[in-house]
Amino acid sequence: MIKHPVSIPNLIQMYTDHVTDPDEILKHFFLQIQRKDPQIKSFISTHEFEANESSRLLKLSEVSQKPLYGVPLAIKDNIFVKDLPCTAASKILDGFIAPYNATVIEKIVSAGGIILGKTNMDEFAMGSSTENSYFFPTKNPIDQNYVPGGSSGGSTAAVGGDMALSALGSDTGGSIRQPSAFCGVVGIRPTYGLVSRYGLIAFASSLDQIGPISQTVDDAFLLLSIIAGHDPLDSTSLEMEYEDLPLNTHIRSFSVIREIETLEMDKEIKEKYNQVKKKLSKIFSCHENNMKNFKYALPAYHVIGDAEASSNLSRFDSLRYGLRIEKENWKETYAETRTIGFGREVKRRILLGTFTLSAGYKESYYSKAFLARESIAKEFQDIFKQNDFILTPTTTTLPFRFGEKKDPLKMYYSDICTIPSSLAGLPSVSVPCGFSNHGLPIGMQIIGDKFSEKNLHKIAKIIESFTDE
Repeated sequence: MIKHPVSIPNLIQMYTDHVTDPDEILKHFFLQIQRKDPQIKSFISTHEFEANESSRLLKLSEVSQKPLYGVPLAIKDNIFVKDLPCTAASKILDGFIAPYNATVIEKIVSAGGIILGKTNMDEFAMGSSTENSYFFPTKNPIDQNYVPGGSSGGSTAAVGGDMALSALGSDTGGSIRQPSAFCGVVGIRPTYGLVSRYGLIAFASSLDQIGPISQTVDDAFLLLSIIAGHDPLDSTSLEMEYEDLPLNTHIRSFSVIREIETLEMDKEIKEKYNQVKKKLSKIFSCHENNMKNFKYALPAYHVIGDAEASSNLSRFDSLRYGLRIEKENWKETYAETRTIGFGREVKRRILLGTFTLSAGYKESYYSKAFLARESIAKEFQDIFKQNDFILTPTTTTLPFRFGEKKDPLKMYYSDICTIPSSLAGLPSVSVPCGFSNHGLPIGMQIIGDKFSEKNLHKIAKIIESFTDE
C-alpha cells in the first residue's frame, strides 16, 4: 500500500516520479473512507465508479499540464456536481440529481482533480456543528465524542480524517473556518465575489462564498488559486483573477480587536492566542483597535442571513424539484411538503426571516441590520489604513460534545469571531495552531482587506510554522 501523500505537491511529485498513479491513489483513499467513514460519517455519498472513470480519462494527459492532476477531493453537498446527488443535507432534496456542474467544479475537473464524493453538512448550511443534517451527524475525526463544527463539518472531517487530500466547503458566517478550527485543518473564506457561486445552493446570497479546505496552508491557497476568478454566470462575480491579486512585499503591522480579546473564551484558546500574538509581534508591529459596532455583528448577520434564506428557500415549493407530499390541493401540498421536508433549524430561520421582511418590521430589523453591516465594514477599513492584517481566535471554545448546545442562541455564538469579516466581505483564513491538553484542535484566524489573499498566504505560512517549533 502506498504512503499517504500528505500534500498536493508531494502527490504530484509521486506521479512525476512514477511512484504511483491516480488509480492507486484512489484505491488508497476509498480504502480510507471504507475503514473510517462508517464511524465518522463525513460523506453523504461516495462515487468510486465516477472517480475511476475520471482517472482513466486523466491518464491521457500529462502531469505537468494539470495542477490538480489526480488529486482526490471531497465536495460539500450543496455544490452541484453534474449527474451526482446534491441534497444540501435536507430531506426536501433527497434524491435530487445535479443537472450541471458548478463553476468551481468545472475548474477543478479542468485542473485534473478527481471527486471522491459529497460531504455531510448542516441542512442548507444552517448550523455550526453538522448536527442539523437530515441524514446523520458527522463526528470529529480527532475525537469522535465531539462535533466537527459546521456547516462544512463533513468536508473538514474528511480532510482532517485523511479521507480526502482537500475539499470544498461554503462559508456564510464561518462555516468553513469554524469547522476547520475544530478539525485541525486550514480553511479559507475568500473575498466576496472572488469565487463564483454559480452552482451553489444558496443560503444567504450576499454572504455565501465557496472556499477550500486542506491539511496545509500551501494546498489551501493552491486550490483557491484554481477556483477563483471572474464568472459571467454569477452576477456577484468580480472582474478579478487570482494572478491579478496584489502582493504586499512589506507587511509591517497587524491589529488585534479589543472587543474580541475581552470575550469569554476557553482558557487554552486564550493562551494559544496570546502565544501566537507574541510570536507575530516579534516580526510585525502590533496595534490594538476598537470595533464599537462589533456587538451588532451577530444580530445583524442573523437578520440579514435569515431574511435572504426565507427568500432563497421559497423555491422549494413541491412543484419544480425535490420532495412532493401530495395532498388535496396545491396549498396543502405546498405546506405539507415544506413541513416534512425542512428540519427544525431551517424552519426557524425561514420564520425569522419572513418576520423581519414583513410589513411593519422591515425598517425596524432588516434596514437597521444593513446599517450595522455598513458600519462594521467601515470600521474594518479604518483598521486596514494602519494595519496589514487582523489576528483573532477562530473560535472562543474548543470543539463541544454532541447535544451540548441545545439553545440555538448559544450555537449561534459559535461564529462570534468569524461573522464580522463575513459581513464585510473580507478574506479570512483559519490556521491550526496546535492542540489543547486533551488533544482537541485550536485554530487562529487572520483577516485581510479585500483582495489580500496573497498576503494572507504569507502570514498563514508564518503561523503554520509556529506549530512546528
